[in-house]
Amino acid sequence: MDRSHLPAAAFVAPDGSNRAAVEDLTHRIVELAANWASTAGARSPLPDDGSLPDSPVIPETARPVDDILAELGSLVDGSMNAAHPGYIGHMDSIPATISVLGELLSAELNNNMLSLEMSPLLSRLELAVVDAFARQFGFGPGAGGVLTSGGSLANLQALAVARNRALGDAAWAALDRNRRPAIFASAQAHASIRKAAMILGVGAEAVIPVAVDADYRMDPAALETAVAEHLAAGGVAMAMVATVGTTITGSIDPLPPIAEIARRHGVWLHVDAAYGGGLAFSKSAAPLIAGIEAADSITFNPQKWLYVAKTCACVLFRDNDTLLQSFRIDAPYMAETNGFVNLGELSLQGTRHAEVLKLWLTLQHIGRQGFDSLIEAGIGHATRLASQLAQRSGVAVACRPQTNLVCFRLVPPGDETEADRLNAELQRALLAEARIFLSLPRLLGRRWLRAVLLNPYTEWADIQRLLDKVDEFRARFIDG
Repeated sequence: MDRSHLPAAAFVAPDGSNRAAVEDLTHRIVELAANWASTAGARSPLPDDGSLPDSPVIPETARPVDDILAELGSLVDGSMNAAHPGYIGHMDSIPATISVLGELLSAELNNNMLSLEMSPLLSRLELAVVDAFARQFGFGPGAGGVLTSGGSLANLQALAVARNRALGDAAWAALDRNRRPAIFASAQAHASIRKAAMILGVGAEAVIPVAVDADYRMDPAALETAVAEHLAAGGVAMAMVATVGTTITGSIDPLPPIAEIARRHGVWLHVDAAYGGGLAFSKSAAPLIAGIEAADSITFNPQKWLYVAKTCACVLFRDNDTLLQSFRIDAPYMAETNGFVNLGELSLQGTRHAEVLKLWLTLQHIGRQGFDSLIEAGIGHATRLASQLAQRSGVAVACRPQTNLVCFRLVPPGDETEADRLNAELQRALLAEARIFLSLPRLLGRRWLRAVLLNPYTEWADIQRLLDKVDEFRARFIDG
């Protein structure tokens, strides 16, 4: 074909004839990325509002690389700076370097994880990684699962299997609303649980919120009551969802008693360990999730506490046969595989990115001891920060940290609305004056400040700047 309208490095020529042009372009992009990441500490955790490029989104002809890269630099500089040690507001952090490079390689390989034919070794590698994760969480040899692009998809797939198991044939499961299927989840469960219920046809209101205790963990007694009342009224208990690492406080639902209630009532137990599943990789913290092995399915996001570049999540099933029987849809356009089940037949996604390569590389490069030290350091920072805050008058800590999250709030005299305003002002001051970014979630209808001690370069000196600013606000607005 005539390639005269294409730039020299538009594609990598299989004969290597344009390798120099490709290497030059690649080097310039990698250099831009490395310069941005290695100077992250000199910029704010959140950039000022920037502007989009003035150039047409779809130019008539190929533009000069210099012009493109100049605009790319502006887009990069205007992006969220989670690499800054003071960026401790969300469950996002600096990705492992090798996972970033793995993403580059995955994109170049461009294998489709839909089928064995389209990703021969990487499909097998995904099964090996899924098997290793299943064993890490205590599942036996009959377990299985797939990688997904995010925890919301993992939760959706797990609950789809639970629905089909509870309500019958997968082809008709969602049609009979008269059976009143219910999903029992903590009042602090992730919003994706309600979204999943909506998508699955049982309705978002099918998710019955279960009361939590003083540490924002699901109350097993309240769960028992909710299930018994629903069953007595003729409803169907479709699933229970326990959370390991709630989004706002990082709380861990008490898994053993919840599992016992699920077993006694014959209800599918799904554990949303999207965030807190990383605890399984810490020797000292793994006991916090004892009982997770009793789950029927587990969501886990290596893109969070294992530092894999987004996106990378997985859904695991204790019994892989249940997944095969309740979710698999044959795809006749795929080649014969001699018994290997194409992963696209088991996944919500058809075309699937090779998330497994960057995940496998990260596991290889950091190893168990590395993850153990990262997780323990974050928990240690959170425990110390919560202790320091609890000793200060005029400061409320939502609960003792179980993971690496600390949720706190200034409580000045006056009404709650004024307290909300003060906490929002403290958030702005922390960013502008101390280069510390905390999020400002709602908890029980009020605004709280949330710290997520995830960045491996966040030192106590950074946290001390947070405490100093809290003390300044206390002196001005509470003690004074």
